[in-house]
Amino acid sequence: MTDVREVLTRVHREEWARVVATLARRIGDLDVAEEMTAEAFAAAVERWTADGVPPNPGAWLTTTAYRRAVDRIRRESRREEKHREALMLADTPEPLGVIDDDRLRLIFTCCHPALAVEARVALTLRLVGGLTVPEIARAYLVQEAAMSRRITRAKTKIKAAGIPYRVPSRDDLPARITGVLAVLYLIFNEGYLTSDPAKEAVRADLTGEAIRLTRLVRTLLPDDHEVTGLLALMLLTEARRPARVSATGELVVLAEQDRSAWDRDLIAEGHALVRACIATGRPPGRYQILAAINAVHTDARDARDTDWSQVAALYDHLVRVDPSPIVRLNRAVAVAELDGPQVALAEVEGLPLDGYHAYHATRAELLRRMGRGGEAREAYDRAIELAGNSAETAYLRRRRDQLGGW
Repeated sequence: MTDVREVLTRVHREEWARVVATLARRIGDLDVAEEMTAEAFAAAVERWTADGVPPNPGAWLTTTAYRRAVDRIRRESRREEKHREALMLADTPEPLGVIDDDRLRLIFTCCHPALAVEARVALTLRLVGGLTVPEIARAYLVQEAAMSRRITRAKTKIKAAGIPYRVPSRDDLPARITGVLAVLYLIFNEGYLTSDPAKEAVRADLTGEAIRLTRLVRTLLPDDHEVTGLLALMLLTEARRPARVSATGELVVLAEQDRSAWDRDLIAEGHALVRACIATGRPPGRYQILAAINAVHTDARDARDTDWSQVAALYDHLVRVDPSPIVRLNRAVAVAELDGPQVALAEVEGLPLDGYHAYHATRAELLRRMGRGGEAREAYDRAIELAGNSAETAYLRRRRDQLGGW
């Protein structure tokens, strides 16, 4: 049983989005696609334990899910027309659009402009990223029940509005891209530092899938520099993944990472993309600026060589584009390096981020540098309470315990 569950965990990471996307295309119903995919995985626990893991787990899951979907449609007479359409779709080739990729088409379906931006992102994280509702809720800093309702409403809206399951025409792409990029970035971030303590700290399957899909989107929109910026940002961040978690399972912060372990090929590609964006002479968007910040970090062979004045200047620009509290929090880290922890703390205090673990972790580090050990300990405790990742929790506990008798 243990071996089968381990295989299922891996297959779920690799195949969930593909099965949901294939089913959604064939039957045209996101609710049924998701439910039958979940049923297929549940059936696999029993069948694979008794009969062994099939040679092609993805194909087995897709076939099982599709058969269950057809059986369900047959049982519901009010969906008789949908049943006939599903059977026809199973045997009739359909136009593939600009790019033949079911998961990319599913993303564009979930990111239709008829849906609120928050709903687009949440729904796609669930169906394409395979994230649980609690994971998505943590990413949005909202309650699980509220996120569950948001996802349900989005699926209902897609069904009621008859939103097509396809990659839109090239003329329609620009209006759809904002939500798509937000989704891809959140999927990547969930993989780069998982929010669920029960899962591995870093999920290369999610970061890899986000990069793959972003490359496809760039093929669709080669002149959209925010797409290029997002791809550069992902590559420069992914390049640091081998040094992100220690052998003991503890998060390794940027300043302490073994930079010789970074992927220099990804860094070179990311830098080239950043330079290409700069060469256009156009005002950069959020992802381009974030990519440029990461280019500065990855250009330094040693943390002490980091050009913090350039990082701070880029964050100043980013604040004008995206004046969110989280951007201001990240800017304060650069300010601390330039102007000292007192100045940075003054900018951090009062930000509306009490439910965000990184806010308290940042305060803890600033207070620590100022010699205010008791307050730093309290901030570490709050950060540990809110952190969802085991690697990050281990790091925060070590930093707190190093305070000793302060």
